[in-house]
Parts: sequence; structure tokens; C-alpha cells
Amino acid sequence: MNKFINLQKSVQDAVAANHPVVALESTLITHGLPYPQNRDTAVGMENEVRRSGALPATICMLAGTIQVGLDDVQMETLATVKNPVKISRRDIAAALVAKQNGGTTVSGTMEIAYQSGIRVFATGGIGGVHRGNLQDVSADLPTLSQIPMVVVCAGAKAILDLPATREYLETAGIPVIGYQTHDFPAFYSTSSGLPVDYRCDSPAEIAQIAKTQWEFGLKATILVTVPPPADLAIPSEEIEGTILNAVKEAEQKGIRGAKVTPFLLAKVSEMSHERSMVTNIALLKNNAYVAGLIAEELARITGKS
Repeated sequence: MNKFINLQKSVQDAVAANHPVVALESTLITHGLPYPQNRDTAVGMENEVRRSGALPATICMLAGTIQVGLDDVQMETLATVKNPVKISRRDIAAALVAKQNGGTTVSGTMEIAYQSGIRVFATGGIGGVHRGNLQDVSADLPTLSQIPMVVVCAGAKAILDLPATREYLETAGIPVIGYQTHDFPAFYSTSSGLPVDYRCDSPAEIAQIAKTQWEFGLKATILVTVPPPADLAIPSEEIEGTILNAVKEAEQKGIRGAKVTPFLLAKVSEMSHERSMVTNIALLKNNAYVAGLIAEELARITGKS
């Protein structure tokens, strides 16, 4: 076990016993949602994983210690900590040395989860290629090509250039599976108008593909895309105008780098009168539940979570 990682006792026992575990990221807590929605959503995601029969393991950094699995006090601390940092894969070492508090992004969570023996991870939307700058590519994308896990998401965040992101996934050899859909979701919307590579209608199918991919020796993540709940999804033609206005405001204010995504998500929520936040929370919980089902099946056929 990596000496920098502190596994909660229940997570450590579950991994050792080959019981199903689902990793959960924490930038939604530190940067994605305001308090107390951030805490309540994170707890809700954990409860959805438990409802599926798996064990949740929320991952973050507190005072320079990587935590895999949080108790109630740690969750509250993370949800209210001042000036948290976003910790991607590249930032882990520097954040450890600086003893920082922060939320792990998709790439950071994947690295830590994999080193902890966890093979299934649920998030909201992955990062991707940013609009207006094809060279601005999230660290999530190369990480997805390098770490053999199952990552469950609602596609890429709709604030991104989705066609360019989808093309990157294809070029990088990352298989994109639509869970009970042929369409690549657009985060808030059930379809981006882009196709997935394969459709699977059951967690068992996905687990079998993952097992076969890893046995063959392929390193890329199995990216499972799940549409947001239909009753809360926002049609893409409705949300697109709001996103464009938010992007324009970010450009006018000169917002760059890691600050772009939190700004855009908050601005889209504000402009949609929090409708987008309601959808975001619903899809996060739904993804957590589906990930738990997949982890259960994967544990059943491989003996590993």
C-alpha cells in the first residue's frame, strides 16, 4: 500500500476481502457545489453506492494526507474548508509536500483509487477539450487512456467542446459505453447528438467487457456514460444558450486554467435559476448507484472490486 494514502478501515477491509468498492471524487464538494448542497450531495452519492450493495470511498486530501473514505467529521471539514485546492494527477506530490486541503479531480481520484486497489469510480462529468481552444485539454483525458478502471459518468461536462472531446476519446483508444443508450450524454442533457462506441443494457455486460479488456492487457479505462434522469434532464437546445453566455462572460473576465470549470458551472446554475444544479445533483447520485451495480458484478466475476 502507498505510504501516502490513508484508507478508512472499512475500505481497507473491503479491498482486502475483494468486496465491491466505488471511488468518489471530491472536487464536487470543494469546487462544484455550494455549501450545504456539496456535503449533502456527497453523502447522497455515498448512500446510493451503499444502496447498490457496494461500499463508497470518497477521496480527498486533508492537511496533506490523502484520505480514501471519509467519516462524518472529515466530510464536514472538507465541505467547509477555506481556500481548498483542486488536486489533479499532476498536483498530488506538490499538495502532499505543502500539506494542503483539497478536492481530487477525475484524474487525481483515478490515480489514488487505482493505487488503493479500487477499480470502479463514479463522477458527474469528465473533463475534456475546452471550447474555443483545442489545445486546452483536461488531464482527465490522457489519464483515462492510462489507468485500467471503470469510470461511470454522464458524459463530459456540457460546458466543453463535446465533439472534440468525443474525438479525443476515440483517438486515445478509450472505449465509450452507453448504459442503456446509443447516445453520448451531454451532462445536463440525455444526448449530445454524438454516438457511443457500444451500448450495454446491464451492469453484467459492462463488467464482462472490463474483465476481458484487463485480461487482454489493455490499459485504457472503460468509460461508462449514463444519461441524467429523464425527468430532470434539460434539453440541449435549452441549456446551450445559457452555456454560451457563461463562456462569453468567462472570456470577458479573463478567467483561465483551473478556475474556468468552477466559474462556468456556477454561472450556468445562476443563469438557469439553479435548474442545472438540480440536474447535476440528480445525475451524480444516479451515476453512483450504477457504478455500485457494476462494482458488484465485477467483484462477482473476478473477485476484485
